[in-house]
Amino acid sequence: MSYHHGNLRATLLARAVEVVDDEGVDALSMRQLARDAGVSHGATSRHFPERRALLDAVAVVGFERLDAALRTAANTPSDDLRDVFESVARAYVAFATTHARLLELMYTAKHDPDASTQLVTTAHGCTDIIHELVRRGQAEGIVRTGSADEFTVAAFASVHGLAAIITADLLDGTPAPAAIDAVLQLVWGGLTSD
Repeated sequence: MSYHHGNLRATLLARAVEVVDDEGVDALSMRQLARDAGVSHGATSRHFPERRALLDAVAVVGFERLDAALRTAANTPSDDLRDVFESVARAYVAFATTHARLLELMYTAKHDPDASTQLVTTAHGCTDIIHELVRRGQAEGIVRTGSADEFTVAAFASVHGLAAIITADLLDGTPAPAAIDAVLQLVWGGLTSD
């Protein structure tokens, strides 16, 4: 079971992301990853010496994918800041609800005291995008004056909380699109009114 594998780290990581995304972090086994890749358990430990290193790497991939989705949404062909903001928020909700298990690991791993510097840095990408939009809105006179940091936290908390409520199926009959529209209207109203 020990043959040469072109890029074992990438293979193991891709499979680990898939397992976490589909089945959750508890289903992730280093030994099963080795079996899936057709290598020895020892071969996996050369790339991920402990489970924590693998979980951090999975979380980094998740944040990179989330960041890419949000940046794509931010590049929407619109000059209207509200359209861009809503596109980013909807992209976040879509990612969070489609990849709920992965997102759970992403934020759990980020807050672990032993989280890698790379993970913590990568995790800030999604809030950085929102912060950029808030600052742009303030520069254009669209978003009210005040702390861009606080506005970013409030906007992110609202969108992240909505995604959590949708994922937990706590909308009590309200269609998800209607809930998303309502939250975005409230958030935008809060950002733009004095």
